[in-house]
Amino acid sequence: PKAAQGTGRTADIECRLVVLGSGPGGYTAAFRAADIGLETVMIERYASLGGVCLNVGCIPSKALLHAAALIEEASHSAEIGVEFGPPKIDLDKLRAFKDTKVVGQFTKGLAGMAKQRKVRTVQGVAKFVSPNELEIAGSDGKTQLLRFEQCIIAAGSQAVKLPNFPWDDPRVMDSTDALQLAEVPKKLLVVGGGIIGLEMATVYRALGAEVTVVEFMDQLMPGADKDLVKPLADRLKKQGVIVHLKTKAAKVEASKKGITVSFESATEGQKPELESGTWDRVLVAVGRSPNGGKLDAAKAGVQVSERGFIPVDRQMRTNVPHIFAIGDLVGQPMLAHKATHEGKLAAEVAAGEKKEWVARVIPSVAYTDPEIAWVGVTETEAKAKGLKIGVGKFPWVASARAVGIGRGEGFTKLIFDEHTHRIIGAGIAGVHAGDLISELALAIEMGAEAGDIGATIHPHPTLGETVAMAAEVYDGTITDLYIPKKK
Repeated sequence: PKAAQGTGRTADIECRLVVLGSGPGGYTAAFRAADIGLETVMIERYASLGGVCLNVGCIPSKALLHAAALIEEASHSAEIGVEFGPPKIDLDKLRAFKDTKVVGQFTKGLAGMAKQRKVRTVQGVAKFVSPNELEIAGSDGKTQLLRFEQCIIAAGSQAVKLPNFPWDDPRVMDSTDALQLAEVPKKLLVVGGGIIGLEMATVYRALGAEVTVVEFMDQLMPGADKDLVKPLADRLKKQGVIVHLKTKAAKVEASKKGITVSFESATEGQKPELESGTWDRVLVAVGRSPNGGKLDAAKAGVQVSERGFIPVDRQMRTNVPHIFAIGDLVGQPMLAHKATHEGKLAAEVAAGEKKEWVARVIPSVAYTDPEIAWVGVTETEAKAKGLKIGVGKFPWVASARAVGIGRGEGFTKLIFDEHTHRIIGAGIAGVHAGDLISELALAIEMGAEAGDIGATIHPHPTLGETVAMAAEVYDGTITDLYIPKKK
């Protein structure tokens, strides 16, 4: 490899392509590059591959949510004539299931695939020292100089730590700490009513904690339509989860008794609904910040915004043509499935393929109970933009499958462009919503019309057929509901 500019030092490692980070985007980029034939090195700061998502994010949280779902189902099974005793929760076994059977299996799998593909992995913290060189500091204090022809930055993001919280106290947790499952507190305060906060609230409530959630905005899960969030909000209320909206955690103090928090109203001049109180543990889940500002990217000439994002073009190139960036640190949404597609694209462009990032939509899923999933234009967004839309909404109380499993609280909603009758958005609230949303993402990508969806024969009885039924509601051909015709 020839460095355009360099330090003049002897390189310890040289390669065609280096990938900075081994999360879903990073390992996808590295593996795809290797499959194409590029000599590839992947740098990871932690001992295990997989990044936040696999080790302390998406994957372990789903393992714990599975346990929560089992507890919840067992608690309601008596209603249908199948009675179990109270659950006996073995935290050590649950933790071991998460760490060994789930996370461990996949980290070993990634290490194995890296070896099969001849992708060299280097553990350490990497920073740029020139446009073609990285310095990697290992945990043993030693450093290595890596010289590359091309680089893909996939360094991800980290949980936002609010400055007014005593972070040196282990009772104050971010999402990573919460997933360690050190204990089940008697009382847990969750600061932030977004996807991560509500998923963790679901887990800890099922395990026996008294959970309170405070959210600064006027609804849970800001970004989703309010009607989509309502079935979840109603279920949380029935389960005893206390939710306060338009509420800000202001003063926070640690003592032997616990973490005492006082609150302010998000509306100026109003008193907060929630008075100050003391909790055994507090989880702060108010979002994630990109790691772009931690790489000394300026030494490579790479532009980084004040917030830590790295601007890229439709080929994932930064302003420095031989350096690419993908995943959380190139912008919202910060989702693993977005990063994997970007990683594959960046690798292919680095190998000389002429491609661009052209995805129309990226689905979002909250793995709460019920799940909430949406893709494309939301109703709120459509109204704000003045789009002329039509909505087809099918309530799951009319779904034989949903009622048969005792989960008729959900619904499927499709949003159509009134001019073309093409689907432009969708939302599902209900069990397995995350599995169902993919059909609608594909429908939007393919430019499907209401008739295409409604006339596609879906198996009965399934939750999936509610997608077709929602399309039939829109075009007025539904027979599973009676909707009076407008005069």
